[in-house]
Amino acid sequence: MRQLARRSLLHALPVLALPAVASAQVSTASGWPSRPVRLIVPFAPGGPVEVPARFIAEHLGSRFGRPVLVEPKPGAGGAIGLQAMLAANDGHTFVVTTGSVAILPAIMRNPGYDPFADLVPVTLVSEVPLAFLARPDGKARSMQEVLQLAKAEPGKLTVGSSGTGSTTHLASELLKVRAGIDLLHVPYRGVAPAMNALYAGDIDIMVTGLIEGLRHVKDGRLLGLGVTSARRTPALPDVPAVAESVPGYDMSIWYAMFAPRGTPPKVVELLAQEVAPLARGTVLAQRLEESGGRLLLDGPAPLAALLREEVPKWKEVVQRAGLAEG
Repeated sequence: MRQLARRSLLHALPVLALPAVASAQVSTASGWPSRPVRLIVPFAPGGPVEVPARFIAEHLGSRFGRPVLVEPKPGAGGAIGLQAMLAANDGHTFVVTTGSVAILPAIMRNPGYDPFADLVPVTLVSEVPLAFLARPDGKARSMQEVLQLAKAEPGKLTVGSSGTGSTTHLASELLKVRAGIDLLHVPYRGVAPAMNALYAGDIDIMVTGLIEGLRHVKDGRLLGLGVTSARRTPALPDVPAVAESVPGYDMSIWYAMFAPRGTPPKVVELLAQEVAPLARGTVLAQRLEESGGRLLLDGPAPLAALLREEVPKWKEVVQRAGLAEG
């Protein structure tokens, strides 16, 4: 299955200097960590997840006084890296991954993990919405027009994505489910080919990460029909949220940090506590905010709540879209 977290501005960010947060090393009564800590990134080296993972690793290494290593372990849409973390289960191995953790169990017959039994939430790392885009001279110039056209002629309005099973594809499938409409999905091999097809008039609308679509909307070459977050984003305040036309629609690309089952609660608490200050006043936080995203690092509870919401949501969407393994 294609990697579900697509290229974004994070991919282009250089190694970022850490902010002036407290630098004194952490001393714990238990002596943890007693050896180097591993942060597994279950995607190819150089991908967008690796940037915040290395940002976190550098900070934790300075706090713990021990190496914190980032290890890419790509494969099976993220499942290989998750399985590697679970196999280690040594109290020193964690994963920084994407929202694919909630989607893979719906798509794969056996992803090798149970998102609730095997994964211990540490913290959400970041989230970035997607955007529905159209040409200024296209059939639909607003999300309301998309809904009207799709209901008048089911299956005729075309929507492009960066590939079958990608996050951008699932965003359109979620729209179909929540709005009760039928769109014709047209997959491409990445964001750039889909964008070219939209400009050429080969498709009517497309879905892409907000970061990729931002400049096209700001310079007026494309229309922002709607952002996929529950509310409008300060990065494009005049573009409505899809939820304004389709109540209950809410989707973002999110990254998170998990521990394997059996990890001591005090270790999880310490990790969440130590990374939390990075959400404020850092270069990464500023870049994300400018691009419509947010650096969160708000602890286990919000991540646990999101997982409980996302797993059944994507099971329904994937089943209706016919994307599950036979």
